[in-house]
Amino acid sequence: MKKFIETLKNCWKIEDLRQRILITLLFVAIYRFGSFVVLPGINPGMLEKLQSQTAGGLMSLLDMFSGGAFSNASIFALGIMPYISASIVMQLLAVAVPYFQKMQREGESGRKKINWYTRILTVAILLFQAPSYLINLKMQASAALATGISWTVFMIPATIILAAGSMFILWLGERITDKGIGNGISLIIMIGIIARLPQAFFQEVSSRFTAITSGGLVMFIAEIIILYAVVCASILLTQGVRKVPVQYAKRLVGNQQYGGARQYIPLKLFAANVMPIIFAQALMFIPLAIVQYSTDNASSVLQQLLDNRSLLYNVVYVILVIAFTYFYTAITLNPTQMAEDMKRNNGFIPGVKPGKPTADYIDTVMSRITLPGSLFIAFIAIMPALASLLNVQQSFSQFFGGTSLLILVGVVIDTLQQIESHLMMRHYDGLLNSGHTRNGGVSAY
Repeated sequence: MKKFIETLKNCWKIEDLRQRILITLLFVAIYRFGSFVVLPGINPGMLEKLQSQTAGGLMSLLDMFSGGAFSNASIFALGIMPYISASIVMQLLAVAVPYFQKMQREGESGRKKINWYTRILTVAILLFQAPSYLINLKMQASAALATGISWTVFMIPATIILAAGSMFILWLGERITDKGIGNGISLIIMIGIIARLPQAFFQEVSSRFTAITSGGLVMFIAEIIILYAVVCASILLTQGVRKVPVQYAKRLVGNQQYGGARQYIPLKLFAANVMPIIFAQALMFIPLAIVQYSTDNASSVLQQLLDNRSLLYNVVYVILVIAFTYFYTAITLNPTQMAEDMKRNNGFIPGVKPGKPTADYIDTVMSRITLPGSLFIAFIAIMPALASLLNVQQSFSQFFGGTSLLILVGVVIDTLQQIESHLMMRHYDGLLNSGHTRNGGVSAY
């Protein structure tokens, strides 16, 4: 504890780091304030049905990612997720479409073009999602609209406000990246998730100590132990690596000798990070669009797909997570390119021939370490459903796994590393003492 307090003092001593932290806190405060600013013309006291709708199922996940803005009918109700969806689409296009592949290889100029296309696609998604949200709002809380205002007239300005709100959140995230402590988009997502934690925690404590059959203190302690174990396992998963030895041949340049040293290629146990769960979760939201946010006329299959605690939902979810883990690992790591780079620099893996055999060897190693990683991440993904079997409140069970837990773990580690890098540059001790967290953090996005 003494070292932690001393580290906080060191953070305050560094002027640049102090300014970045204060700027980050300012932008986070603006984001949280906007989450409670209700759409013009909406009475916040008449949203009980909308809030009860977002208390369970997939709607609760949407509300969590928006930090409660979804259930508040806020100007930030759509959150940052439309931008994440657009980014996922652009990443897929960069793999499948030659035009975007070429753009990706153009360096900084190509990256700027891709970012521009991503923003255009984000606006297009918002112009579809905003009216859908407003239609659901009308169905759940039509009485919330001020008297004398037609819903048809209200839809146009409200759509513009919702779209502008999401783009403003994107701007805040970029300012945190440029002027704050970095990873702005990931930090925005994390703040939205963690904002629900205190309320969910106290609801769980209250339910355990008031209900006769809930197990009381013993079950609550068991929950905390399980949650702690899952968090520790997630940290080990995101930080674990398999080191492949690479021997570099000796070569002479003039009278100087180069190479001859042995190095290692760090292949991460879970190279895909949190993206497979985000991909899978995005697809699992499709039934919501099919029934237009209402399950009144939905079939029994759709009803199960809308319930994140049902067996069918979790089976489909696990299959998607495992499939996307292999897919995303394949598009982010190129064994052929790695083998060519080694051969170009006179490097080779001991006992493996250069060229295609090296690429095949790296691909085999990646496949072997991806399998346990994909199975474990699938287990983490369905942990909220398993927690519900122990009568854990749904709002609190979301923190037992899934996208929320991995985002929280990844962003916290990455943020600590950003702060630590500023401290180490000025010869101060960092926040992280253990070596395994210095291999590189895992951003949510």
